[in-house]
Amino acid sequence: MRIYISGISGVAMGPLSLGAKSLGMTVFGSDLHEGLVTKELRDNGIEVSIGKQNGKFLRKKVAEEGGVDWYVHTSAVRPGNRELAVAQELGLKISKRDEFIEKIVEDYNLKMIGVAGTHGKTTTTAGILWLSLKLDLPVSWLVGSTLGFAGAGKFVPGAKYLIYEADEYDRNFLTYHPWLSVIPSITYDHADIYKTEEEYKQAFEQYISQSRKVITETNLAKSIKLAGEVRRFDLALAVEAVKEMAIDTGVKTTEDELIGLMNEFPGVERRMEKLCPGLYTDYAHHPEEVAATIEIAREEMELTGRKGLVIAYSPLQNARQYDVIDKYHDLFTNGVDKLFWLPTTLLREIEGQRVIEPTEFIKKLDNPEIAETADYDEKFYLRIKSYLDQNYLVAFLSGGAGDDWMREHFKNA
Repeated sequence: MRIYISGISGVAMGPLSLGAKSLGMTVFGSDLHEGLVTKELRDNGIEVSIGKQNGKFLRKKVAEEGGVDWYVHTSAVRPGNRELAVAQELGLKISKRDEFIEKIVEDYNLKMIGVAGTHGKTTTTAGILWLSLKLDLPVSWLVGSTLGFAGAGKFVPGAKYLIYEADEYDRNFLTYHPWLSVIPSITYDHADIYKTEEEYKQAFEQYISQSRKVITETNLAKSIKLAGEVRRFDLALAVEAVKEMAIDTGVKTTEDELIGLMNEFPGVERRMEKLCPGLYTDYAHHPEEVAATIEIAREEMELTGRKGLVIAYSPLQNARQYDVIDKYHDLFTNGVDKLFWLPTTLLREIEGQRVIEPTEFIKKLDNPEIAETADYDEKFYLRIKSYLDQNYLVAFLSGGAGDDWMREHFKNA
């Protein structure tokens, strides 16, 4: 089967592309920008076209021997998209990723371990995968990030389970009927899709009703020794999930063994990922995620003997910021010595909506005196370098492309 993935560099579509390739499918696709998994895609022989798409690359692939059997697109692709219009014109089979994944689950008789929730999905999913690989459980996986200990996505011959980060955006997760669901948190988000908090919660209620078993609680977090209370909770949920999988497969293990293995968990890229001594990058882009990451950063600061804590923050999606701007007010009052507020990364925006300026966010803070605006320029680089030289821990929080800038400028630090 020949699969065209639109939005192939994204944190959901990239792992799916790798997984489809591992099944023997021929995979290629396009995206506006490179992403976290673009290099991994190319390293695996997947052809990627980067830049604004007018359908030319899609037509080229359709014209090749074998053509295109399925055009799978990200939820960010909306009606009126030029490439999507070409796919429709050519009469291709078209769907979002959920229909494609559900077909694979059915064809290969996989039990889905679905990790859903507003925050903590990636860490929990990666934790389940980490333990599963350590126990040699028969798993395939799709994780919304790059991992140092495994690829972002892979379908393994003979696998019994699919460990999957089940995203609620655009109601994608409602297609599935998981064997086991793990839900770290539910907090209102994605106001562009769910118009009210009640509507958002109802979607999760439906997802839960479609799951054979659900894990939302654990008393094992105190046994996890890694930094960050929220991260310890997410990884404890992962332990609970793998206990269920071990029972189902008849694999012998103990709770103590699983906790011991989890305490060796190497982490996920862009989840307090260390770029150089004192400098970390994280995907946090929502007030609750920011609060959790600051807590981890404070613990890391104390463990590594750093002088203080500096946060550089770039919000994600201007439309979302209108709903959460008032939730930032006290986030940086507990142990943050300096805050740099960067421009919002724009994604799936409402046409004509005014972009909120960094100064407007700062005025909302309880402690605006610690904050200043910044941009991705030489001045910002020198300011960050100065704090690192003074032995501060610097955490860069961004859901957007600013992460690439940070990696490039501090790759030799």
